[in-house]
Amino acid sequence: MLERTPLFPHVIELNHAAGHRIGCCVYLVYDGDDWLLIDIGFTESVDEIIEVIRQLDFPLSNCRTIVATHADADHVQGLARAKQLLKTTATGHPLAAAPLLEGDRLKTFAEIEAQNIHLDMPSVKLEELVKDGDKIKVGSLELEVWHTPGHTDSQLAFRLGNLLFSGDNIYRDGCVGAIDAHHGSDIPQFIKSLKRIRGSDIEWLLPSHGPVFRKNDDQLDATIHRLEGYLSMADFGTCATSWPLMDEWDQELHEGRLPG
Repeated sequence: MLERTPLFPHVIELNHAAGHRIGCCVYLVYDGDDWLLIDIGFTESVDEIIEVIRQLDFPLSNCRTIVATHADADHVQGLARAKQLLKTTATGHPLAAAPLLEGDRLKTFAEIEAQNIHLDMPSVKLEELVKDGDKIKVGSLELEVWHTPGHTDSQLAFRLGNLLFSGDNIYRDGCVGAIDAHHGSDIPQFIKSLKRIRGSDIEWLLPSHGPVFRKNDDQLDATIHRLEGYLSMADFGTCATSWPLMDEWDQELHEGRLPG
């Protein structure tokens, strides 16, 4: 058996519990014997994760649900298998429902041909759909649902007291989840989501990748400022809202201006 070592009351992170990195962060939120999971990771890691849960002495039949922070493969590829093994449901945002049910490999980042990434994306149904302001109950606890789009259109975060399970919104180094048009990234919405986190009285961020960290308003300000710069950068293609260089060029063409 493994000793339970909660990061905070009612919260165990399963990479921590295992003592090594299995994959994305997988949070087990519990009250008594009732528990749920936030994300599950790749299919290949499901059996190990469930064995860790077993070794922590949580009754497998008491899994309330498995919550998907969003529909990216590195978070949910194993969802179908985990649902089957645990005989439980899956929960997520309505905008994640169709990509997961259809096994959409492009929008879920399971298929990136240019980088030779070709992953299976098993079809899985979300039985429970949640939106901003909803509550997810486990025992006597309630997770408050935040819809925080930007990285993807379906990105969710979950508040528990002074904690925020913050998904791919921001990591300890100030980086954010990948910005890519193919899976629904939106920079203005990303900025709005980060400003919501910045303006909250949350004290700790529990991200979907990397270590838990204390909310740092200066860091959030710097990240927001960086993303505001992305709005006018061709680097981000159709995710950018403008490209000032083209306006400058139009003016130079109109004036017949030559180089120099």
